[in-house]
Amino acid sequence: MAICYDKLFHMLIDKKLSTVQLKSRAGVSANIITRLKRNEYISIESVEKICRALGCGVDEILEFIDDGQEQL
Repeated sequence: MAICYDKLFHMLIDKKLSTVQLKSRAGVSANIITRLKRNEYISIESVEKICRALGCGVDEILEFIDDGQEQL
């Protein structure tokens, strides 16, 4: 099972926020932003910070996909 953060990046576009602004608002490191862009796992603590900063739920920023269905 893999993770995909496409929903997060679509939300950022809709809210006209950059990843730098997200980093600042959520109080996460640049490494976390890089891991998001690479669809890598991040801690639940980081997910919580991002959700609080954006005022959304976890299901609105990430989704789990089967490894065989990974998006390119």
